[in-house]
Amino acid sequence: MALSDIADGLEVTTEQRDRGVASVDATAAGPSDLRERLAEFADDLPCDAASAAAVLEAHTAGRSVGDAAREAGVAPVTAAKALHLLGCEGVSPLTPEAHRLLRDWLSADLSRTEARELAGASETEFALAAFVETHDPLPGAGDVVEGAFARDADAAVRKRDALSETMSGRDELL
Repeated sequence: MALSDIADGLEVTTEQRDRGVASVDATAAGPSDLRERLAEFADDLPCDAASAAAVLEAHTAGRSVGDAAREAGVAPVTAAKALHLLGCEGVSPLTPEAHRLLRDWLSADLSRTEARELAGASETEFALAAFVETHDPLPGAGDVVEGAFARDADAAVRKRDALSETMSGRDELL
């Protein structure tokens, strides 16, 4: 039996409507509105909200704090302070042991000079670590940041899942 035999006698009784191409526009929900979301924290940040958003976007894209600061037009220490206040971890340049020495200085168990020398930190590194140790992230800022980038991460996962059948695995290359 051929295909023409199967299709013999079939007729179209309804017309198909052209609905166009489905698309999703998530631009309003992504980091593009991060500047507006960070505006409420601008008074507590060491830079304006637009610079903080630029630093945050660059840093979460994988760039170093220094590179993110240059892109935003702020000093690297300012960028690190903003990232810390926005809830990003790991911006302190000191090791855990050096942080213990810093806390000893803050509790007046060591002099500043002793703590800095024992920590092996420069003046700038020690000052930044002292800021991180003495300032908590801004309440609510972490949620704003996490929410903005979680949507992007969710979109990336959905895109990867949708394309998973088109990707080859390591085993398929052998």
